[in-house]
Amino acid sequence: MIKYLGSKRLLVPTLGQLVAASGAQSTLDLFTGTTRVAQEFCRQGTYTYATDVASYSEVLAQCYVETDAEKVDYQELEDALAHLQNLPPKAGYFTETYCQKSRFFHPDNGAKIDAIRNGIDEHYANSPLRPILLTSLMEAADAVDSTVGLQMAYLKSWAPRALRPLTLKVPELTPGTGKAIRGDALELVKTLPKVDLAYLDPPYNQHRYYTNYHIWETLIRWDEPEVYGIACKRVDCKDLETKSPFNSKKEMPEALAQVVTDTQADLLMLSFNNEGFIPLAGLEEIVAARGYPTHTLTFDFKRYVGAQIGIHSPTGEKVGQVSHTKNYEYVILSGPETKLQAMLESLPAQ
Repeated sequence: MIKYLGSKRLLVPTLGQLVAASGAQSTLDLFTGTTRVAQEFCRQGTYTYATDVASYSEVLAQCYVETDAEKVDYQELEDALAHLQNLPPKAGYFTETYCQKSRFFHPDNGAKIDAIRNGIDEHYANSPLRPILLTSLMEAADAVDSTVGLQMAYLKSWAPRALRPLTLKVPELTPGTGKAIRGDALELVKTLPKVDLAYLDPPYNQHRYYTNYHIWETLIRWDEPEVYGIACKRVDCKDLETKSPFNSKKEMPEALAQVVTDTQADLLMLSFNNEGFIPLAGLEEIVAARGYPTHTLTFDFKRYVGAQIGIHSPTGEKVGQVSHTKNYEYVILSGPETKLQAMLESLPAQ
């Protein structure tokens, strides 16, 4: 899996337990991101809708949620990856933009990425393997980047991993299946079918995923956008259409309340963070408006690594200290009393 701000890696086993205990047969992961949670829902045997506004997230969902691991021809997949891996490097837009104008990747790997990405379009444009191949490339690129996990800046000196050769690998596919859907959550949630359980993990502060992971958006779209700034961000990062009310302190409470209201599910799980725009009491009030009993679970985790290393100037000089190194993650449950009780009883005592 790619490095991702707000990843629920440590929370996934607990979320899986809750889904299993709920008896849900259908689930929704509305802000799916890397699909880590949606994959767990698939492993629990539910039919899962994985939705997000990002193109790279849609491809990840097509790979990990729509694709059933038990129905893939692995020999065909390995042959395709070997073919792409052996393509001669050929520097193009990606190398120029992210290896020369900026230093997110070593130029040697940039030339491989250019060649492989073009090869996917040339040889596998209409293949059911396409999202798997794109995911393999994204994950291979992520493994040799020179960042602390975000694409808003790159390291002053090459990260050791950036000097390793890019290597395609078979993604660890998930058994079971579901549906990948790309769209804005506020509009999409009105059209989705009702599910037994919905999981909401919205952006919770001003940090925008579209800008934080702009390179993945470009790698998937392969549209050679005009870029700006030191980080060579897509110029459409400035457009209103790519900005979310969930990243606005003023707009977020209303947006979240609307999504919770419009979500068609008997059970709802809302993940949020203590660094978010809405305090816990406000979150609980929004969820309680559904009319079901609620229960809040609290977990503490280390902060994202970039937040732990302090504040630095553009030249790399440390200019400030972080205020804290741990965050609290809330999971607010809402649903019929009997199902809620079964879910809570499945967990170790907090």
